[in-house]
Amino acid sequence: MLLLCSNDFSNSTLIQDKSNTIDCKELQKILTRINFYMKKSQLKDAYHKLDESIRKKGLSFEQCCTFLHKLKHDTWQTKPVNQIWFDLFGRFMNNGTERQKVSAESFLRKFLLKQQKEKDVELEDVRQIFAHLNQLEIANVASSKALNSDSHMYIDKDHFEAYLMSAENDVFDPKKERFDQNCMTHSLSEYWINSSHNTYLTGDQLASQSSVEMYMYALYRGCRCVELDVWDGDVDTDLGLPIPIVYHGHTMTTKIPFSDIIDAVKVFLSFNPESYPIIFSLENHCSIPFQEVMAEQLLTILGDHLYTPSESTLKGALPSPESLRGMVVLKGRRPAGPINEEDNPEDGEIDDEESLLHTGEISTGNVDTAVSHGVAPELATMTLFHGTNFKNWDTSIEKPTYHMHSFSESTVRSLSKQTNSRQWIEYNRTHLTRTFPSGKRVDSSNYSPMVAWSNGCQMVALNFQTPDSPLRINDGRFRENGGCGYILKPCTLTTKDEFLKPVSSRLSIKVLNGSCLPKPKGQRRGECIDPYVKLSLYDEKEGKEVCTSYTTNYVVDNGFSPIWNQDKYTFDVCNAAVAILQLAVWDKDIHSKDNFIASSSVPISCMRQGFRSVRLFDSNNTRSGAFDFASLLIEVKLKEQMLEEI
Repeated sequence: MLLLCSNDFSNSTLIQDKSNTIDCKELQKILTRINFYMKKSQLKDAYHKLDESIRKKGLSFEQCCTFLHKLKHDTWQTKPVNQIWFDLFGRFMNNGTERQKVSAESFLRKFLLKQQKEKDVELEDVRQIFAHLNQLEIANVASSKALNSDSHMYIDKDHFEAYLMSAENDVFDPKKERFDQNCMTHSLSEYWINSSHNTYLTGDQLASQSSVEMYMYALYRGCRCVELDVWDGDVDTDLGLPIPIVYHGHTMTTKIPFSDIIDAVKVFLSFNPESYPIIFSLENHCSIPFQEVMAEQLLTILGDHLYTPSESTLKGALPSPESLRGMVVLKGRRPAGPINEEDNPEDGEIDDEESLLHTGEISTGNVDTAVSHGVAPELATMTLFHGTNFKNWDTSIEKPTYHMHSFSESTVRSLSKQTNSRQWIEYNRTHLTRTFPSGKRVDSSNYSPMVAWSNGCQMVALNFQTPDSPLRINDGRFRENGGCGYILKPCTLTTKDEFLKPVSSRLSIKVLNGSCLPKPKGQRRGECIDPYVKLSLYDEKEGKEVCTSYTTNYVVDNGFSPIWNQDKYTFDVCNAAVAILQLAVWDKDIHSKDNFIASSSVPISCMRQGFRSVRLFDSNNTRSGAFDFASLLIEVKLKEQMLEEI
């Protein structure tokens, strides 16, 4: 499909003589850039087979498209798309000639309805698809076949391949990916909320830089719960006012003014006024004078964007995301005055068992003894969510809905294994739980969010500065609902029916081929990649995470159009409403560590069956530059089954 990888070709800086043509040496460089290796002798032979008169002048853009098309077309006999075409529509026409095109009627009946299990699709929809496909400029440049007169009635094999690899055929159900405003009126407790831990950090937990930009990065990545660790700073010598600061306390991380973060969030809201609520998870270590300044800065900078709960709103169910649109909501400590034993003095963010700062493994010389300063009334009245200590679920469930818990990842694992873990799900029907990484993760690595999600925890906070597998799982989860940061939890986590069990299924995946896979980090220079795909199912069963992984073989020197098309990989899915499949492309390196290329994480609940494309994302969860057209083609089969069958 030649519309793919056109970025590297059309924007090439290789043509420096202004001739608008490319000679053989320049063509070799282009092939290297798009990750396709050919021996020089093979390239020269292919180049010289083109028209002699044109060859003397070099290849035009159209000729290069034809050349690249030929590279892919020469593999038709082994390409999965070729076999799919013949299996679906038959190799020969009624007149005995080899099939070159397929009608809209046949495409609808044999492919979309029967093979792809599509619903709510009509013949007119197919005709619109065909008309669009037959207008693809670069594909038409390379194709010798013209269907102009009946472009909405037929497509050929090349355009069928273009459809298979298109976003319209993505494995992620577009109905799930689209934003649905109608589902935004439930209580906040009924959502998974995209959440960040220690949002200000750019690297590790001990000595990295703190940056306001990380808040913008997290917000534009879809995060809607950010964390601020606020401490007493200096006093402004001119104004005599305290300056609250944000940093990772008792470490060598740099410090930034609290007000700078609030300013940045205000800028974000000015450009995104319809954003669903941004929750500030305040870890408040400040004395009363500094808290009073915090409250003043929040009110002055945010203005009408700051949500201040009334006494009446604190009764009954929590407000909905829709009712809080464009607002900043505070999570911290609500009762003013001294903290009692039920209040969480640091909102649960210090886990003595896990934090290196509190085990003596790292000596700070000035470890805070958690002496409470109380809460300034001005700040308390602005706060909606009040962090409390956990005693037992019976006690917690009886608390007002604005009371909530924060647990470290080890506590999450422990609570999930207990026999009364169903009570945690019951608690999370009406209240909120925030979870966060172990204090031992000084490298800012992430924990898997699966167990916390499966227990209904809303705010599963991850280190957004670390692009590892758990963060990519998180990206896949919150790709749903337009990336607004709020996903309705499945009914197994929101209804009181104790007999409602997770749905299990059997998933079969076959990786067929790839297209336009870039070099690591989208680099232009370097060797052609040797790509392989790692498939990992992240699931939950009986309170524990279950992960099953498979790896394809690697294809040598070909990121342009690698073909795998070998094994089928079968996964037993225990909790289909929560489970996520991650497909990650890696570059095999026999001399050192393999390099990550791109990935896509797809919730099983959002997955479509049949022959599907997989749009791949870079480590920042974007598809731009070299990643514009990076994709896989896979075959998906999904069958629901009873749990006891697994």
